Amino acid sequence: MDQKTMPTLMEFAAKSLLSNEPAAIQALEVLPKHLFIPLFKTAFLGRQKEVLKAMVRVWPFHCLHIGTLNIQEPPYEILEAMVDGLQFIPAQNTPSGDPKLRILDLRQSHDYGITCSYRAKQSLCLHSCVYSEHSIIKVEEALNRVRCSEMATPESEPVSAWKPIELVVNLSFNSNLRTKRFLYFLKSKVEQSFGSLHLCCRYLQINQISVHTSSLQILDPACIDHLEVNRVHLKTVVTLLPQLIHLNSLTLTSIPFQSCNGPNFEIFLTWLGKLDILQELSLSFFYLSDQLHKLLRVLQSPVHLNTLNLPFCDLSNKDLTVLSQSSQVNHLKRLDLSNNQIIVGGYEPFLTLLERVSGTLEYLEINNCKITDSSLSAILPALGRCSHLRFLSLAYNSLTMSALQNLLQSLTALMDLKRVVHPVPVHCYEQGSFRGSLDRRKLAAVKAQLNLMLQTAQRNDMYWTTYPE
Repeated sequence: MDQKTMPTLMEFAAKSLLSNEPAAIQALEVLPKHLFIPLFKTAFLGRQKEVLKAMVRVWPFHCLHIGTLNIQEPPYEILEAMVDGLQFIPAQNTPSGDPKLRILDLRQSHDYGITCSYRAKQSLCLHSCVYSEHSIIKVEEALNRVRCSEMATPESEPVSAWKPIELVVNLSFNSNLRTKRFLYFLKSKVEQSFGSLHLCCRYLQINQISVHTSSLQILDPACIDHLEVNRVHLKTVVTLLPQLIHLNSLTLTSIPFQSCNGPNFEIFLTWLGKLDILQELSLSFFYLSDQLHKLLRVLQSPVHLNTLNLPFCDLSNKDLTVLSQSSQVNHLKRLDLSNNQIIVGGYEPFLTLLERVSGTLEYLEINNCKITDSSLSAILPALGRCSHLRFLSLAYNSLTMSALQNLLQSLTALMDLKRVVHPVPVHCYEQGSFRGSLDRRKLAAVKAQLNLMLQTAQRNDMYWTTYPE
């Protein structure tokens, strides 16, 4: 049989079985192990909650990940059904015996499949918790030590039959009522497990943190590796979350201006200096004018940032000079300096910065940075030496059509560069600036001319567009 027809036949068989949910649930007790994954995919995408709950209960692998499965709207009801299927003690009088599932991962990701053991053929999850003292790995190690001790002293109490389980999630704390209900549901499940369920939150997003302090108590700060906080006073952030020492990524957005100065900022820097595995730092609408040197100073080795996003930070020419001289730019792959006047006062610091990152940079955004024809001409040679560049965005800069043509000619030699977001040239506006009304016919002519140049350069794989399109 042609192997290409197998997924279609498997999908047809799964849909046929799931058309009768009671029969499908009953069949799970005798279903061959290799059929669980295609059946789970079909049931998940079909929102069949009772089947999913039953599948989790008898899941034959060590771990279960949502992985690449995706539903447009938040599938809270489906996720709750899956969590309801978790068993914290051995199932009694069931043909399947003790539950094998130890890690339920509710994160959507393109980096891994439904289960690790299915691919690696071993009872080991590649995404299990590492840092928390309550992680399944550390708990099971402790239980094994207790069992060994009981064997040596038979009169001791037997080890509890409760099985440790890890629930891996990404959480968003916001004012949405359905989100609040989901958080309350998770909190109740943790309490019902009597300590056997470890809630491992890897990515935490918080809006207006003050209204969620009680919900945060169910989280282990050692687990969180990505933190995003929006519209929160800086003092609240550093007071509430001082134990996040394993952060890989930190994003702070729209932090009130007055909290980015004085003691609050100094406390923030102290906390930031403790993040020795930080790789991604994003500060947006975060006042940093003439203060960037303080931030970079605390990011000492072994920290090696590969992502630095500083849009709307009111960076000065002095800040650009400091950044261009910092050791933290040596490993940068992503850099966003949009909505800062990085060229005002001289292009030399930004030129030096481009030269420093030319060997590693892959994504560069410099939208609305007051770049003109003359400053672009000055930095073009350095930009052309960014050999790994894959994405470039310089929208909302005042450039002429001639400057865009020079830019395109300089970048076509960068074979990794596939997408460029360019500004609408000034001649397309009636008043010669963004405030004037846009002439769509002139813009269409610009696009046609750029596409012709790309064809001439044999770069049909490179896409040039304006933002928004």
